[in-house]
Amino acid sequence: MQKSCNQCGTSFEITQAELDFYDKISPVFNGKKELIPPPTLCPECRTQRRMAWRNERHLFHRDCSLCGKSIVALYRPETPFPVYCISCFFGDGWDPNTTGRTFDASRPFFDQVRDLQESAPRIALLSKNSENSDFTNHSADNRNCYLSTIVFNSEDVLHSRKIFRSKSIVDCAFLYGECELAYECFWGNNLYHSSYLQNCYSLNDCHFCIDCRNCSFCLLCSNQRNKRYCILNEQLTKEEYSQRATQWMDGDHSSLMRATKEFDALRRTHAIFRNLEITNCEGCSGDYLLNCKNVRDCYYMSGAEDMRHCIECDPSRSNTIGRDSMDVFGFGSSELLYEVQAQANGYGNVANNFSYDVKHCLYIDNCHDAEECFGCIGLRRKKFCILNKQYTKQEYERLMPKIIGHMRKTNEWGEFFPVTLSPFPYNETIACEDYPLVKNEVKKRGWKWREEKDEMPKVSKVIPAKKLPDSIEEIPDDILNWAIECEVTKRPFKIIRQELDFYRTMKLPIPRFHPDERHRRRMALRNPRKLWKRSCMKCRKEMETTYAPERPETVYCENCYLKEVY
Repeated sequence: MQKSCNQCGTSFEITQAELDFYDKISPVFNGKKELIPPPTLCPECRTQRRMAWRNERHLFHRDCSLCGKSIVALYRPETPFPVYCISCFFGDGWDPNTTGRTFDASRPFFDQVRDLQESAPRIALLSKNSENSDFTNHSADNRNCYLSTIVFNSEDVLHSRKIFRSKSIVDCAFLYGECELAYECFWGNNLYHSSYLQNCYSLNDCHFCIDCRNCSFCLLCSNQRNKRYCILNEQLTKEEYSQRATQWMDGDHSSLMRATKEFDALRRTHAIFRNLEITNCEGCSGDYLLNCKNVRDCYYMSGAEDMRHCIECDPSRSNTIGRDSMDVFGFGSSELLYEVQAQANGYGNVANNFSYDVKHCLYIDNCHDAEECFGCIGLRRKKFCILNKQYTKQEYERLMPKIIGHMRKTNEWGEFFPVTLSPFPYNETIACEDYPLVKNEVKKRGWKWREEKDEMPKVSKVIPAKKLPDSIEEIPDDILNWAIECEVTKRPFKIIRQELDFYRTMKLPIPRFHPDERHRRRMALRNPRKLWKRSCMKCRKEMETTYAPERPETVYCENCYLKEVY
C-alpha cells in the first residue's frame, strides 16, 4: 500500500507485515477488536513527532509544586501544570484522580488532553536510585553524574549521553559498558584511559582512533586489530612511541588541534568504514545493530527482535530484550508497542509518552505502574482510568469503544499526540537536533519555540576561550570561578571541580566549546538514519549504507571490509 505523508508529502509504503502488526496491536473491548488504522505520516515525520515530546538536556531550577523544595526539572518554572520532585511524585501525599474529568463527546479528544495537561502533575525528571546526580535524566543507579542523560549503573559521568556501567566519563556517547577515564569517545565498550575514539572496542591508552579493537598505546590509527605502540598505523617500539606521541598529546591545546586536524584527514582519506555497523544479526536493515533478529529500518538497537522503524532499544538495562514493536523511540524490556516515546517494562501499549511499567495503556503520558488506562497524565499504581478519572472494569470496557469511535470521526485514533500538545518548545527537544527547523518554520506549523538566552553566571572573571592558557598545567584552580566564552557560539560556560580534576588526570586542555556545542559536534558523528545504494569502493558491488554516495569516506561492503581488517 502506497500513501502520501500528510506533513511532508513524501510517498511511503505500508507493507503487509505492517498491516498485520496494526491488527495485532489493536485493543479488544467486549470481544470486539478496535482496529488501529494505517499511519497518515511517513516514518520520518512520525519519528520527528515523537522526538518533539522528548527534552533530554534542557534542565531548569524550580520548586516542587507539592513539598516546595528546590529541584531540577525538565520543565520551566512558568509551566501551567504542577511539577513534583521524584519522592513526592511516587509518594502517597496526593491522589492523581483528583484531576480526573469526564470524556466530552462534543469535543476532539486531543483538546481534552490539552485541558488535562494544565492540571495534572508531572514528574520533574526521571533519575532513580542515584546519589549526587540531580542533573541527570532517563537514568538510574548512578553516583556523582552531571548534565548527562540515559546513564545507568555509572559513576562520575559528565556531559554525556547513553553510558552504561562506566566510570569517569566526560563528553562521550553510546558507551555500552566497562569504560573508565574516557573523553570524546563515540560508540564502543571496554575503553580505558582513552580519548577521541569512534567505533572502538577494548582499547587501553589509545587516542584519536577509528574502528580499532583490542589495542593499547595506539595514536591516530584506523582499522587496527590487536596492536600496541602504533602511530598512524605504523608499528613502533615502546621507546619510539613514547618519544613521538608527545607531539600529539602533551596536555596543551595547540598539540590537540594538530591531532584533531590529522584525525579529520584520517577519517576522510585512510580509514575504511564498513557499509553498516551490523553485528551478529539476522534479517535486519538499518545501522548500529547488535544481536538483533528481523528488525527493519531500525537504528542503535541491541538484542531486539521483530521491530520496524524503531530507534534506541537498550536491553542492557535489564536481562530481557525488546520485541515485536513498531515506531518506538527509547525503550527496553518491552513488547507490542506502537507509536511510543520513552518506555521500559511495557506491554501492549499504543501512543504512550514517557511512561514506565505500564500494560495495555493507550494515549498516556508520564504514567507509572499503570494498566488498562486511557488518555491519562501523571498516574501511578492505577487501573481502568480515563482522563485520570477512575472507572470500574465494566464501565471502562463499555466506554472505550464509544471514545474510539469518536476519535475515528475526528481522525485522531491511531495517531500519536500532536506536536502542538508537547510541553516543550521544539528547540528544546531532540527533534530539533535530528530535524532542525528555524523559528519561522516551527511557528508556521503551530509548534512552540522559545528564544534561548543565557544568564551570565556569577563569576569573578569572564574569559574568551581563545585566551585560556594553552596547557592544562597552566590552568589555575581559580578557573572554577571563571566563565569561559565559547569560541563558536559565544555562550558562557563554567568548569566544575570534577571536570578540572578529570582534565588534569587525562592531561587534556580545557575545552574551548560550550557543552551544547560539544554535544552537537558529537551527535554529528552519527550517520543519517537513511539507507542509500552505492558501490563498494573495493569490489564495486552495489550495497546499502548510511554513507551517502557523495561522501568522501572509504566505504567497503561487509566482505571486503572483513578481508581488509582481519
